[in-house]
Amino acid sequence: MFSHVMLGANDLEASKTFYDATLGALGIAPGRTDPVGRTAYLHPGGMLMLTRPIDGEPACHANGGTIGFAASSPEAVDAWHAAGVAAGGTAIENPPGLRQSPFGPLYLAYLRDPAGNKLCAMHRPAAA
Repeated sequence: MFSHVMLGANDLEASKTFYDATLGALGIAPGRTDPVGRTAYLHPGGMLMLTRPIDGEPACHANGGTIGFAASSPEAVDAWHAAGVAAGGTAIENPPGLRQSPFGPLYLAYLRDPAGNKLCAMHRPAAA
């Protein structure tokens, strides 16, 4: 059901040190940091990422956090987005679409639920 979890952090170095240690104890490789400064922990069941909040405000109570849901196709992402807007969600960021990332192409859509939680639906296209 989930594709990834994004956690906001004010001190990314301290957070990476903590997660490298705690997740390393579970057999997960150290996080990889991309050129933007986000750190990713990859696992067959999904991905945990750490980031400074995009809005420039301090990380707190999920500011900078995203709950990601895995989708089987770009059409499923679009359907998820449309259903969310129709059910009282708010479209945020760019419209649904394909984006390039340091980890490969991703088809993404973002919403805030009625309580303001940031959500993402994500489809990972097959490698070319």
